[in-house]
Amino acid sequence: MATPLSADRLLAAMRAEGLTVVEHRSWRTHNRNHKGAWGPMHGVMIHHTVTSGTKNSVELCYNGHSSLPGPLCHGVIAKDGTVHMVGNGRANHAGLGDPDVLQAVIDEVALPPDNEAKADGNAHFYGFECVNLGDGRDPWPEAQVEAIEKAAAAICRAHGWSERSVIGHLEWQPGKVDPKGVEMAAVRRRIADRLGVAAAGTR
Repeated sequence: MATPLSADRLLAAMRAEGLTVVEHRSWRTHNRNHKGAWGPMHGVMIHHTVTSGTKNSVELCYNGHSSLPGPLCHGVIAKDGTVHMVGNGRANHAGLGDPDVLQAVIDEVALPPDNEAKADGNAHFYGFECVNLGDGRDPWPEAQVEAIEKAAAAICRAHGWSERSVIGHLEWQPGKVDPKGVEMAAVRRRIADRLGVAAAGTR
């Protein structure tokens, strides 16, 4: 059973992995903990924002909107690979998903097809929104993909998880397509390779 990382530990883990991290407003205390559980933690979920522009995307993920209050994730990964922290605690990012997928993440085994939406993902997953329109044409720069790899690896390293603890939103909830344009199996291979070496900040 993994206790959620504190803001300080999360920040330290990400910076040790070699990431450039920006603390946005009062992210350390910005959460939806009054609406449900936060923990135990089981994995990391990757999304795309369906927006363009770093500033607008970060503000949207911090504030949310009328039908979905923020924070909408824990970190926003910009095109240049910078990670903007917008939340610490329960966030509106994962929603309900497949309990069989959750169990596979816990067991660190191959994922089954997602065909149900019953398990509360917001309680158990760290979430990263990546700035991308999600139209299949907006590019994913290598700096951004590398930041996805590093951010996910940082959390996996901190909790002692393998790359199988990292999933895309499309692997969690039926009907979701994000992160469109990123192959999650390839991302997991990159994370596995990274977890085979010491964090950049500790070499």
